[in-house]
Amino acid sequence: MKVLALNPGSTSTKVALFEDGTELWSETQRYDTDVIGKFASIPDQEGFRLDEIRKCLEAHGTALADLDAVVGRGGLLRPIESGTYEVNDKMLSDVRSCKWGAHASNLGAPLAVRLAAEGGCRKAFIVDPVVVDELGPLARYSGLPEIERRSIFHALNQKSVGRRAASDLGKPYEQCNFIVAHMGGGISVGAHDHGRVTDVNNALDGDGPFSPERAGSLPAGGLVRLAFSGRYDQPTLLKMITGRGGLVAHLGTNDLREVRKRMAEGDEKAKLLFEALAYQVSKEIGACAAVLEGKADAVVLTGGLAYSEEFTGLISGRVSFIAPVMIYPGEDEMQALADGAFRVLKGTETARQYN
Repeated sequence: MKVLALNPGSTSTKVALFEDGTELWSETQRYDTDVIGKFASIPDQEGFRLDEIRKCLEAHGTALADLDAVVGRGGLLRPIESGTYEVNDKMLSDVRSCKWGAHASNLGAPLAVRLAAEGGCRKAFIVDPVVVDELGPLARYSGLPEIERRSIFHALNQKSVGRRAASDLGKPYEQCNFIVAHMGGGISVGAHDHGRVTDVNNALDGDGPFSPERAGSLPAGGLVRLAFSGRYDQPTLLKMITGRGGLVAHLGTNDLREVRKRMAEGDEKAKLLFEALAYQVSKEIGACAAVLEGKADAVVLTGGLAYSEEFTGLISGRVSFIAPVMIYPGEDEMQALADGAFRVLKGTETARQYN
């Protein structure tokens, strides 16, 4: 069985072909910002990206007729449960209208369904988009009835490494309790309770630890005063929270390697921010331990920041009393997408319907 995986980003599209779970080839198509900027909206890019993917397939000698399924990165949809979803008309309507938000990942489902139709397999899926919502009722409350806590996190990678960790422990994922910290440009820390992420910080909208690019939770009074100071308009302030916060705001870089380089050169501020980042991730892990009532099979560290042994070492030193620490650096999103499609094709999982 062959599955084509697609992961649209703001100025790129990752394309990979898998056969029976093994990657045959992969390519990242990168687009000039001037080219992307010509399109008035993200949905308007659909035809352009489709043509570029066709060129990629032709260059690799891959025929659409040979595919058993096409799987795309899930976009901003209504809150849904974890799983592999069949692309249907309702999903296409929501992502093309950007009803729940505009992001390049909204192109994943439309591109998948069009390529699947062209190839004749007509099997198009998405897997674990960022809007996966399995929060318990207690986790939804904030201190204001006007603001409900939302589940927006790195569901694709969190679920994937949760399954990997369970496999390495010799247990089904659904029988395990994990605390998973995805640490990249944004950071999400989730409590995985027998296969469901019952609590997790909103990694997009100002919640949880600060990260290389995001401000994380902020003192509410200070934020309100900043908002009404007259110095910033709403778009600028929102960008400060997501995109220009965290390490970018403090040090002018989102690259942990650059931070470590400065530390090696004696930059004390860089050292303190590096340690503060690890401290805040550790504190969020401790909060998830309370959610799981201390019953965790492992603390799992993943994402790009997990490549730094010094960084993961600081976290492990604070949280190893909770449970053994397992480390899976990086995020293999393409493999995770393909795996979700293969589970449906092999009959070990039933495709869900979006409605």
